[in-house]
Amino acid sequence: MQDFAIAVNRNASLSIREAGRDRTPVILIDEFAESTAGLVEYACTAHYGPDPTSLYPGRRAGLPRGYVRTVLDAVFPLLCRVHAVPADLAMRPVHAVFSLITTPESELEPRQCAPHFDSTAAYYLAVLHYLNASPHCDTGLFRHRATGLERIGEADLDRYLQAREAHLERHGPPPRAYVRGSNEQFELYDRIAYRPNRLVIYPGSLLHSGLVDPAVDVDANPRSGRLTANIFVDFEPAPARH
Repeated sequence: MQDFAIAVNRNASLSIREAGRDRTPVILIDEFAESTAGLVEYACTAHYGPDPTSLYPGRRAGLPRGYVRTVLDAVFPLLCRVHAVPADLAMRPVHAVFSLITTPESELEPRQCAPHFDSTAAYYLAVLHYLNASPHCDTGLFRHRATGLERIGEADLDRYLQAREAHLERHGPPPRAYVRGSNEQFELYDRIAYRPNRLVIYPGSLLHSGLVDPAVDVDANPRSGRLTANIFVDFEPAPARH
């Protein structure tokens, strides 16, 4: 498959939201690309399959390297500034995929029926590009009621998992359904609206979930489904120069 890159829109609209009690910065860039049509066409020729690295409820395919390079080159200075990434750390792409929600509610695993976090690492960031036309589901940000946690850092992990396990022992597994809002375990405190050609950047430690409407969002067709481009990056010490 040939490589592909987008042209970044010089007139894109940037905003930064401080989400939740922790005032976690979430970057929003609307009309990020001059056009997403070519990227969607590329996505229609990609090979999709399950993602063995995550519990994503659908199918994924590799993103073109040219697209990934273009996006990361465009946002690197911004995300380093907004998320206060130390200057001695170097960015490392971890995972770069097209994503389509394809799993019916009847086939969900229990862990897919609750908000999740991507990583406990301090500077692990998710870059999410909404591609297809609306309507598709927003991305919800959640607070864990028992602990008050909005982000799960390494120091929080044991406390969070113990609280989740205690709830499971008392109440059993959650209903086999997608998360659509607040419940007895989690409070939906903010939502990132789905807008075509919107780029969103947020810490992977945030508790979040797509607010999936199965009638609209469970769709394996890259032309009509909730097609997103997801790039996950982390930062690590730069290699020494000799």
